[in-house]
Amino acid sequence: MSLLKEWESIVQQNAQTPEGYKEFWNGYIEVEKQIYIKILEAKETHLKGSIKELAEAYDVIPVIFIGFLDGVNTSLTEEMDLENLTEDSAIDVTIDLKKLYFNMLDAKAEWLYKLPEWDAILTEEEKKEIKKEFMLSKTVIKEPKIGRNDPCPCGSGKKYKKCCLNK
Repeated sequence: MSLLKEWESIVQQNAQTPEGYKEFWNGYIEVEKQIYIKILEAKETHLKGSIKELAEAYDVIPVIFIGFLDGVNTSLTEEMDLENLTEDSAIDVTIDLKKLYFNMLDAKAEWLYKLPEWDAILTEEEKKEIKKEFMLSKTVIKEPKIGRNDPCPCGSGKKYKKCCLNK
């Protein structure tokens, strides 16, 4: 069984009851937080080695590390295919820290994007710029609606109802 399938199975088993779900995720959040602290403190964005070696380096078991990789995958410079990874699989990936911060905002992971270790990596201006970009990505902008009697946007000079509305 691949580590990702094993991870998904563990998540599913713990989701059987609301209490189990909450207990599992609260425990995982603390482990995930410690991994991020180590990465941010070392300013090490390059993860290279086998899953087993990397898991040991971050003091977790390989299945938990694959859960971490599943969460950080969209913040990598190049996303990984996690489906067939085993403990012995070698990976060589780089975390894009600005994308990571953006994705933490998107996930509403306050326990991660408010880590003090970010202060040594991103300036307040950079954080504000990423937050502004995040807020803009969530803003819905409606295109102005063309009325039936408005001039047709195709430039024909006819009213919209007599031109492109009927096509």
